[in-house]
Amino acid sequence: MDRILVTGASGFVAKHLIGELLRAGYRVRGTVRSRTKLLSINAALDTLAPGLSDRLEIFEADLLDDAGWARAMEDVQAVMHVATVITAAEPKDPSTVIRPAVEGTERVLRFAAQEHVRRVIMTSSIATVGYGHDHHSGQRTYTEADFTDLTKLRRPWAYCIGKTRAEQAAWAFASGKGLELTTIHPGAILGPATDKETSISLGLVSGLLDGSTPAMPRVGFAISDVRDVAAMHLAALRSRESIGQRYLCTGPYQSFEQVAAILRAAYPDYPVTLRTVPDWIMRLLANFGGPVRQIINDIGNEKHFNGSKGQRLLGRPYHTPEDAILSAAESLLRLGLIRPKKTRNQSVKAAG
Repeated sequence: MDRILVTGASGFVAKHLIGELLRAGYRVRGTVRSRTKLLSINAALDTLAPGLSDRLEIFEADLLDDAGWARAMEDVQAVMHVATVITAAEPKDPSTVIRPAVEGTERVLRFAAQEHVRRVIMTSSIATVGYGHDHHSGQRTYTEADFTDLTKLRRPWAYCIGKTRAEQAAWAFASGKGLELTTIHPGAILGPATDKETSISLGLVSGLLDGSTPAMPRVGFAISDVRDVAAMHLAALRSRESIGQRYLCTGPYQSFEQVAAILRAAYPDYPVTLRTVPDWIMRLLANFGGPVRQIINDIGNEKHFNGSKGQRLLGRPYHTPEDAILSAAESLLRLGLIRPKKTRNQSVKAAG
């Protein structure tokens, strides 16, 4: 029974991935910055892999510190490098996101090579694919052959910079050390939350349902279901043909308004906004940083990502965007993580 190391074990994708691996019969070793994350991991596994947690070990290891990594890599047959830092708003200090992405990836691969672990599957992002291509208006479809050019970003974006530099470093290191690397590239990751420690990406859904998103930017994104992202990591592990390959794990492009329409139809009593924000206001707001800065490179254009290669690796169709959106909503409501400010019906009564 192979032992697989999963970095960032308390993350949204990592918990689903650990569940996939345990159900498939593997032993799993997860890394966390602090063992205080154990409660959320155990809660997730009660849903994802009931009765299988005896095959999971948790080790402490920080992406910015060498301590613990050599021990975590002992007797491991493959590494799933999932850990990353994601912030809801553009950080004032970009290094808080970029350093863990780049140095953390270099550290994980260095210790993998040191402990003779050759197989590495890394969670990358569409951020390393579809940016810096002078795409400012209209539609364009990207494939795994495209690589983000950081010199041509319209606005700095710490997450994009960190993930792109990390992937570049990973391919360079793998080539020099003979590691068998595969990268997986999801878009906006939705799907069911398993416990109350959820992903920032699910804020897209909760913000619309609880009314804390008062108006929508006129942008969209390729939606990825967390269940597909986790399953694609396992499919890559089982496929020798995936070595040396990049795979987009992306469904169809969905505008913010389409997401809102899906939620409004499923939850008519929740205060899902109908308002949109003009592009010129978004460009103005981006000067002040915050969440807008993270999407400013998408204003005025549509980035589509061809996920067919990844779907062939997965061996089945992706979950639909609607399924990803509604399963996220259902889980957030079930876990008590959405507190609507005022229902639509209450608003109508108050106005009357």
